[in-house]
Amino acid sequence: MSERPVVELAGLRRRLAALVYEGLLLVGVLALLYLVPNLIYSMIVEAAPAGWFGWLHILVALGAYFLFYWCRSGQTLAMQTWRIRLVTAEEGKPVSWRQGLLRYALAWPSVCLFGAGLWWALIDRDRQFAHDRLARTAIILLPAGQKMAA
Repeated sequence: MSERPVVELAGLRRRLAALVYEGLLLVGVLALLYLVPNLIYSMIVEAAPAGWFGWLHILVALGAYFLFYWCRSGQTLAMQTWRIRLVTAEEGKPVSWRQGLLRYALAWPSVCLFGAGLWWALIDRDRQFAHDRLARTAIILLPAGQKMAA
């Protein structure tokens, strides 16, 4: 039986810095996955889609972005920059689509309700965000010499 490798959880400051950087990158992601299709649709139909459809489109577009990266390599573009990776909390393995979807769904209220899930990290024993604790995921720090995920 092999021992589980020891990994270091990413620090709160590093995760918050990655979160801010992720927000900047999402401007480009939304321009590509939301703005361009809506402009094309509006030019063809000569009307804007309903407001609820716009919010649904954003929810799905961001979900596709995050799930693709989390489940493929465990790292979004911002996470690669800050050398952090999303893994399962118990085994340290890549997250499944189901677990990634759960984390994504839990992150919305965690971030949007005055950042309550982010504030949770101040009282959590491992300094984990509420959505990570509930989804049983963790963000680990990659060693300085380790290559980024493909």
